[in-house]
Amino acid sequence: MLKGIRIPVFALVLATFGSLAAAAQSSAELLARFKAMEDRIKALEAEVQELKGQQAATTAALTAAAPATPTPAPAVALAETATSQTPQALGGAGPAAAKVLNPDIAVIGDFLGAAGNGTSRPTPALEMHESEVAFQAILDPYARADFFLTFGEHGVDLEEGFLTFPALPGHLELRVGKMRAAFGKVNTLHNHVLPWADRPLMTQNLVGGEDGIDDAGLALSRIFAGPKDTFFEGTAQLFHGEVENLFHAYRRSDVSTVDHLRAYRDITESTNLDLGVSYSRGHSVWSPAVIDQLYGVDATVRWKPLRRSIYHSFVGRSEFTWSRLDFPGRTFTPFGYYVSGDYQFARRWFLGGRFDRSERLGNWFTVDGDIFGTPDLSDLSLHQDTGGSLVLTYWPSEFSQIRGQLRRTLYGGSQTANELLFQFQFSIGAHGAHPF
Repeated sequence: MLKGIRIPVFALVLATFGSLAAAAQSSAELLARFKAMEDRIKALEAEVQELKGQQAATTAALTAAAPATPTPAPAVALAETATSQTPQALGGAGPAAAKVLNPDIAVIGDFLGAAGNGTSRPTPALEMHESEVAFQAILDPYARADFFLTFGEHGVDLEEGFLTFPALPGHLELRVGKMRAAFGKVNTLHNHVLPWADRPLMTQNLVGGEDGIDDAGLALSRIFAGPKDTFFEGTAQLFHGEVENLFHAYRRSDVSTVDHLRAYRDITESTNLDLGVSYSRGHSVWSPAVIDQLYGVDATVRWKPLRRSIYHSFVGRSEFTWSRLDFPGRTFTPFGYYVSGDYQFARRWFLGGRFDRSERLGNWFTVDGDIFGTPDLSDLSLHQDTGGSLVLTYWPSEFSQIRGQLRRTLYGGSQTANELLFQFQFSIGAHGAHPF
């Protein structure tokens, strides 16, 4: 029986020694692999060092072989070169450097047509309402320049042309030149950015007519953070004081001013709210003894769902403006406002509506910036205009736009205009972004 027990024990001892021998063999194989990997890494490091040495030698050889900076040619040679028909490279960069020196150029066409019985402020049946040419460029690390020229039925005009210093001490921004005033929302927008084919009655009657407050001057602004993730922007502007149908500079000191405070906040990831208050002051076109003061409140709400942003969006806008004119013995306070909404119901389709109401001083109205029907100053009175519009817009692409607008307006409670406006807009070139 003892003999029977010895045999399994002996087998167990042999199996144990066999396992130990196999483990020792595996450890030896792992050590050999690690040694091979270490040798391979050392070889690769040697190759990298060799390549670096070759690169340094090549760079040194190219530097030694580079030609010296050419000396300026004589004036006669330069004149001959200028008259040559062979294109010349600019420095060492050729056409690329020439492109850097050129500004971004864009052209935007605005074709407008009208049908209906409008007579108080008639729009031509067909007209090239406006062609805007934009030149924009960064001058240096400290400033940029923007020019916007408009070509219309009545000639050429500089809509805006200003120099901007965006990084002054104290986080200030300075703008110098001719610019649109920061009064409300609509006044800051060029025609081709408007969500309608026309401007609201409030702008026409109280804020400078078709062109709005657009004058030469200075603007100082600053953005600063407020509580609860609210951002504020304060703007102070000083202008020459010459605005058609609104301000007139009878003397050099008759400047006008505009002040605007804006508050912006994201309500949700898809919705934001933009509020503003404005004030403007200048000498009235009615009389050098009359000061015209404007007070404004504006509100904009935007909705754009992140997951469906190219198919659906909504923008609601509203502005309220009060004007105060102190005549000798009399004070007038005309008031105007508009409320509008624009809903994007498909990728390229927008449907909108607008309601207008505005008072105006005197039995007058404007056509292309000219006052018609101005009464005697002793017979001034307030008249009220009311209007409504339905707008449908189609965007074939970001470079073109087709719009139709049904507009009904009641002028002074007596004249009614029912009109259909249709608009085609198209652009070429690199046009910079407009204010948000």
